[in-house]
Amino acid sequence: MRLSLALLLMISAVACSRKVVVTTPGNPAANAPTLKVTNNAAQSVTVYYTVAGGSEVLIGQVPANSTQVLSVNGVVKGTMVRLRAGLADGSRSYTRDSVTLEGVFEWQVP
Repeated sequence: MRLSLALLLMISAVACSRKVVVTTPGNPAANAPTLKVTNNAAQSVTVYYTVAGGSEVLIGQVPANSTQVLSVNGVVKGTMVRLRAGLADGSRSYTRDSVTLEGVFEWQVP
């Protein structure tokens, strides 16, 4: 019995003395693909992406007559998506199918 207890204490001491290094990845947004959207409309657009078989995910908004670079968080580089930009008043939307997101993808709407 004492031998078992001594062995258990020795194993516990070895297990507890192990060094554990915890690292965190860099900024996830820095690793995400980006989308450079040029909005030529007279009102802002809200930009979304959809992965095949998934739900629409919000990327961000681009003000009227401006260009903005948006991080596409939650998507691995090389993923094929469908993009949609909807006008602020909901009257119209613009889509782009089969977009492979690698690096910076440039999209002009309308």
